[in-house]
Amino acid sequence: MTNTNKTAVIKVGGDVLLDQLEREGLAQNIKSLRDSGWQVVLLHGGGPQVNALQEKHGLTPNKVAGRRITSADDLLVVKQAIAGEVNVNLTSELIKAGLPAFGCHGASGNLIRATKRPPVVVTGAGPDPIDFGEVGDVSGINGQLLTGLLGLGVIPVIATLGVSDTGTIFNINADTTVVQIARELKADLLLLTTGVGAVFKDLNQPDSRIKEVNREQAKNLINEGIIQGGMIPKVEEAMTLLSEGVGSIAIVSGRHPGAFLAAAEGTGEFGTRIIA
Repeated sequence: MTNTNKTAVIKVGGDVLLDQLEREGLAQNIKSLRDSGWQVVLLHGGGPQVNALQEKHGLTPNKVAGRRITSADDLLVVKQAIAGEVNVNLTSELIKAGLPAFGCHGASGNLIRATKRPPVVVTGAGPDPIDFGEVGDVSGINGQLLTGLLGLGVIPVIATLGVSDTGTIFNINADTTVVQIARELKADLLLLTTGVGAVFKDLNQPDSRIKEVNREQAKNLINEGIIQGGMIPKVEEAMTLLSEGVGSIAIVSGRHPGAFLAAAEGTGEFGTRIIA
């Protein structure tokens, strides 16, 4: 592996880990990046796994505009599902592919610092402020620690939890957090992976894939309901990086061999690129 110090930050949705082909494809795509000289940082959520564990505990998942509202009971389940089940399974999947994955979570070494989110108005949820409960907003990323881990040649696999200065744990949004990590590391590539793997005008029409979307187009697609649910924070947060030096941003699926490298090179072969 050549050492060009290019850095890719990848967000992995929990839905990806429910599908064996997605898991294997993700690992192989990351291996291709590594073989081409990229350092890789992974951040993952675990929405479906949290939902399933909530149901086992008799709790009802509560989301507004793609963002989870987290009670104290919910937070316990979030920790168990994301930092436990999902992190361990994703790390082991990468190790199986011969990759030096290092599983951790946002409270490890103050990796992701956060403060409690006040009630806020969010896109797609009407005019009233929403109280998200035990949810935090990222206040800082321990870039020195991440850089040190990358210098050791490992792939940090990070579960999306945040920690306050006093040790309080928060559930944090993976899509907003991965943007902060990409910003802190001045990443050359930001990939948002999903099972769908792109933005489509019509999910039932594979040929309706939108290859590129700029800020104005993205706002229109949100207003038209084409970009909806959990895709809204993905696109909104990614757009904030376009003027901050991140080289390439794309929504992709790991199912397709070579998709991550294609996104890095801007070929338009897979996924949806987000441009200025």
